Amino acid sequence: MSEERKTLEEMTADVAEKPQRDRKNWVAFVESDVVNFLTLNEIEKMTIDDGAGNKAKLTRRKDGSVYVECTSSNVL
Repeated sequence: MSEERKTLEEMTADVAEKPQRDRKNWVAFVESDVVNFLTLNEIEKMTIDDGAGNKAKLTRRKDGSVYVECTSSNVL
């Protein structure tokens, strides 16, 4: 029991950090690929989350258009 525990910095030193994605890329992804997916699969409502604070809600309107609401969380 004389083994010392590693510090948090030592345990995570070899873990690569995730690259921070640009919010513009998120909005472009939602407004293109996600809207196309919603349309092709005839989905009425969809909520997506990238796990980094960016979220989007998509809703199909009665006239067939798609309403998109994007929110984001940014650290400055």
